[in-house]
Amino acid sequence: MTTTPESGPRPFTVPTAKHRTRFFDHRIPSLYAGRYVINNRQVLKGVDGTDHEIDATPQPFDVIEPRFHIDPGGINARFPVPDATGTYSQILPHINLDAPGLPWNRPLVAGSPEDQEGVPWMALLVFREDELPEDPDAVGLVTAGTVRALLTRGLGPGEPPNLPEESLREEEYEEQCATILVPAALFDKIKPLPVEMGYLAHVREGGPPDATMAAADPAPDEEQLNAIVVANRFPAAAGGRHVVHLVSLEGFHQYLNAPAPAEDVRLVSLTSWAFTTVPDTGIGFGDLAQHLATTDGETPRGAEELRLRLPVDAPPSPNAEQREALDRMAGGALALPQRLETGERTVAFHRGPLTARPARELPPPAAVRLESSGEALIYLEKYGVFDTSYGAAFTAGRLLALSDAEFRTGLLEFRSAARSAVRRLASHPELHSVDGMVTARQLTAPLAFEAFDRMLLDDDGTRFTRAVDQAGPQLRAGLRRTATAARQARTTADVRALVSQPGVATLLTQAAQDEFTTVSGWLDRLRRLEMLGFEHLVPDSRMLPPESIRFAYVDAGWVRAAVDGALSVGVGHALDADLNQLATTGGPVPACAVLIRSALVPNWPKAIITAYAGTDVVEPLRSDVYGTDVRLLLYPEVNGRLIDRLELAEPPRGICFGIGDVGTIELREISGERIGYPKGEFPQPAGFGRFLRPGDADVLNVHGTGDALVPALDRAHGAQLSSAQFALQMINAPQAQTFSYRP
Repeated sequence: MTTTPESGPRPFTVPTAKHRTRFFDHRIPSLYAGRYVINNRQVLKGVDGTDHEIDATPQPFDVIEPRFHIDPGGINARFPVPDATGTYSQILPHINLDAPGLPWNRPLVAGSPEDQEGVPWMALLVFREDELPEDPDAVGLVTAGTVRALLTRGLGPGEPPNLPEESLREEEYEEQCATILVPAALFDKIKPLPVEMGYLAHVREGGPPDATMAAADPAPDEEQLNAIVVANRFPAAAGGRHVVHLVSLEGFHQYLNAPAPAEDVRLVSLTSWAFTTVPDTGIGFGDLAQHLATTDGETPRGAEELRLRLPVDAPPSPNAEQREALDRMAGGALALPQRLETGERTVAFHRGPLTARPARELPPPAAVRLESSGEALIYLEKYGVFDTSYGAAFTAGRLLALSDAEFRTGLLEFRSAARSAVRRLASHPELHSVDGMVTARQLTAPLAFEAFDRMLLDDDGTRFTRAVDQAGPQLRAGLRRTATAARQARTTADVRALVSQPGVATLLTQAAQDEFTTVSGWLDRLRRLEMLGFEHLVPDSRMLPPESIRFAYVDAGWVRAAVDGALSVGVGHALDADLNQLATTGGPVPACAVLIRSALVPNWPKAIITAYAGTDVVEPLRSDVYGTDVRLLLYPEVNGRLIDRLELAEPPRGICFGIGDVGTIELREISGERIGYPKGEFPQPAGFGRFLRPGDADVLNVHGTGDALVPALDRAHGAQLSSAQFALQMINAPQAQTFSYRP
């Protein structure tokens, strides 16, 4: 199977179940949280025509929304999950809030909401170990107290939020709040700019599988709306403990575009969680998958390199003998030393069931049932050497059968039961002469039982009644039952001929159902190559070096030789060999194989590997791991076709935000019917470091000075992105690598 990795954008696979997921920029309330007064004035016109103004009593009212803490029950999800451990240096932590309007329910700057539409009053900040003075271990320690204590600097050092007194209700002063002390220099490093805060929050609608997918956008499903707040800082590549705080920036707007006060700042923490990231080795799923497909990250590996064969350097001008050897080795064979029975030393070709090219047609008599390994040897008369592949397959199957007591016993018992059944059929032709209406009991029960059954059934029981009525008089008269006419003797040839008759094979397997199930189940496992050692599949480790993927055909002739070898155990005569034929048909034999030897196998055990034949997904007949780093996948032939595309995909982890292993993000369509579909990698050349703020804090330069990400994305799309469209670009979808068949 010739395969090469696809270049360019990966094909988009339409999922079976469609979920409607939409992103919205923000959710602006009709009325922001705060304190309001309704003033009524009535004007009455007097009888003299003059106006009299009457002022009613002012009616104050409050729009109450969370301000100093949020209900933990209103948090849908956090990523990374609390107390998680993993490699997270390429993701931006985020929080999913149940209330879709929470980040925008109050203005960041009191009194001027019209100038800051879409700018949330909260932000998600990421801190590392030894950054927060009151939480050096980054485990989530906070300083708690009342809002009154916070505003009067009673919770410790650091400037508190500057909140107008008129914006606070009296009962708010006694509310409890959690706070963190952030050094001024650190705050200036990681704080989001007001223009950036709008891009770091959006509203998401996640519809169920049956959600409307109409072209005309339906109204948002209120039950499926959530607010998402994303951090602007990547966890440290060196690893370590991190704590994430959803903080209120209300009352600190003056420091978002200017340096923080020297006395540091004390922020209100609405919620927090901690996680641990392990050191980033620089080799992730994307790196490993890309290495399997390319030589340098861009150049696809050649088709011959992806075949399961031993790489051999051919001489410049090979002669006929060398060409024959090279051709067989290109098909997956090895040239190995061989000692003949005569003691001579020579060279033989050998391979397992997996081939780099479709196997050659077997010459007769090897295409018929094999009875010994010698029959399976192929002699290349022109060159005076043997191909031992099928002989080795026969021997492997025989040794496996001899080493499995359960199979060996089941095979012998099946043959014994089948022999008895076929001999009874041969001796009693009436059993299979009437429309094949014979039961397993008639083939296996003692003849007296079978005769008694016929007596009960013949003539609707008349024969049985007559026999009972006549039994007494016959016994008193001393009459004895006369012998029936001698049955015609049947020869071995007659019995063997009977086995090949239509329908008889089914009768025999039914007569020994339990034993046949044991035998056929074991042979099906052998057909799936389950019991073979890895050395049978890959006879030379150089055929599958570390960090490689190889594609192969499965030689059905090799598998059949192994089955013949297993069935050769305990064969005493020709009838046993004929009965073996009943077990040679079973489950499907795989048609092709994929072998992956990579750190992907142990480190991403739940990686999704999907094979396609055209647009149809092909399920593997078998998927197993050998050792720790080799995965074998065997696929059947589907409608006369082998798989022509294989995709390795990172395990799904829900929607999160960040960059890929190779330092890129997936640009996605932002309009039209293909909104959300991938359209290429960004940036080119790869490398996201240019979009980080100066310094070593790993803070994303979303829309600040210098090389900022949002303006670069605007240029890439030729349009100004909204916060929802920005979130669409930053989705860190599971990475995938596709290999495609190219004839």
